[in-house]
Order: sequence, then C-alpha cells, then structure tokens
Amino acid sequence: MKSSAKNIKLASVDDLFKTDEGRADDERERVQEIAISELHPFKDHPFKVLDDEKMMETVESVQQYGVLVPIIARPSPEGGYEIVSGHRRHRACELAGKETIPAIVRDLDDDEAVLLMVDSNLQRETILPSERAFAFKMKLEAMKHQGARNDLTSAQVGRKLDGKESREILAEQVGQSRNQVSRYIHLTELIPPLLNMVDEKKIAFNPAYELSFLKPEEQEMLIETMDYEQATPSLSQAQRLKQFSQEGHLTEDSMLAIMSEEKKPVQDKIMFTSDVLRKYFPKDYTPRKMEETIIKLLEQWKQRRLQQQDQQRRHNSR
Repeated sequence: MKSSAKNIKLASVDDLFKTDEGRADDERERVQEIAISELHPFKDHPFKVLDDEKMMETVESVQQYGVLVPIIARPSPEGGYEIVSGHRRHRACELAGKETIPAIVRDLDDDEAVLLMVDSNLQRETILPSERAFAFKMKLEAMKHQGARNDLTSAQVGRKLDGKESREILAEQVGQSRNQVSRYIHLTELIPPLLNMVDEKKIAFNPAYELSFLKPEEQEMLIETMDYEQATPSLSQAQRLKQFSQEGHLTEDSMLAIMSEEKKPVQDKIMFTSDVLRKYFPKDYTPRKMEETIIKLLEQWKQRRLQQQDQQRRHNSR
C-alpha cells in the first residue's frame, strides 16, 4: 500500500500557536491603502462617472476629510485591481491629487462582482435610463449564470428553485414590475445617440421603448429625419415606425411622412380674455366672430407652413 505521507501538510509554528481569535482575525476583511494607479474600472461599467457639480462636491469632501467609505475591488488577472464599487470615489481621489485610496479587496467571480457592482450603484438617488437599462441587463445575466450552477450555494438560486424566473426575482429586488424590467433592458437595443437623447429627456421613455425595436440602420435614418424635421417622435409615431419596420415597409419616405405629421395638440390651454383680444378686432365683432377669425387665420398659417415644407423637400430631392 502506497504511503500517503506526501499528502500531509504541516502547520507552521505561527499557526500552531495562533489563538482562535487570531485565526478569525485573519479571515476578516481588512481595509488597505491601494495606489490609485493600480485600480481600473469594472468592465462594461454601466454607470456614468461625470465631472459634474456633484463630483466637485465629492472632490472637496475628499480633500477635507479623505475617503470615509472604502471602495471594494477585486484582484485583476492582468495585474492591479478592478473596482467593483466606488468608481466615483476613485475619480474624486484622482481629481483631488490623492495617490492612494482605502479599499477592501475581495475574491469575487464575475457574476458575484456584477451583482455587487449593480446593487451598490442602484442605491443612488439619480439614475439615468441608460444606466438602469444596462445595469438590469448585466444583473439578469449574472443571475441566470448563478441559476445554472450545480453547487446551489446562492440564495438567488434557492429562490429560483421555488419556481421563480430570474427576471421575476430581479423585478422584486429592484422594486419594478417584471414588464418594466423587460422594457428597460430592451432600451439597450437603441444606438448610443438615441439612448443619449433618452437620458437628456429629449425622447420620453415610452416612445424610446418602441424605437428600440427598429433596426440599427433604421435608427440612424431616424436621427437624420429628426434633425431635418426638428422634432422627436410622439408615442403614436414611434409605434407606427415600429409597425412599419416589423412589416418591412419602413423607408426614408414613409419615415418622413410619419415624422412630418402634425402631432396631437397638447392638453394645456392658452386662455385670452375678451379684453385682451378686443384691441385686435373691430368693435362690432362678437366673441364667436373673433373665435372664427382666429381659427381661419391659424388654418391659413398651417397651409403656408405645409407648402413651405413641400417646397423644401422638392429642393432637397434635386
């Protein structure tokens, strides 16, 4: 019988005389100072780090008090460390001229790192639609990966065994409906210029969701059309653009026809008193006569505008 002595590992002298408290202390996470230059951002980090007014406030706080909450990082195979949580604090230290930053280093696999990164950032007060969209997408993929594991050590896996899908679990965790989570994730199909317009509130969320079903080349064409018309699609226009695209009928002409339509008037009303209007009409005009005259003038103005647009299109097509 072969000897198994070679498999025996001898404890060091320090380990032999170490107390239980000492061993527990070894297992505790420690805050350490890491050089700023050794840290790099999380791959495909969905949350924007902007040098805005809030960042300047953070820089001022770092200069005065230092970093009060350590960042969380993990060792990188290429060397150095990958930031999991604390990108804004890291940037603030860069701007403040700091050489090191307090950090907790954890050994995390990709899925564990994604979950921690997303959850820590979703606590922020202000989150852009694009940030939420890509964060939901990354977290959902990580949860699916964990659900496919065989060791079943994850709490999220345990819940999945109860019959819940990852998307449903994610919806519960982020306080959104399952349908809304899906709608956010589909926004990631928008090309960057359109997604930026959603962040800038130039395009509302509901029309943006409908536009996310357009092919990339159709989205590029839409940007040109919006620039020409100086207008963004309403919800009904976005829905028709989506329908035309799915039917294979979305061309430059059909898109222009949809985008050049008069949008439904907004519900807000502009009220003028009769005293204000009187000075623009003959004294014998009744309120009803004034109203009819105003409507007639507006219709004439509308017709002139449509004629000008038609002339402009003909000129551009030459």
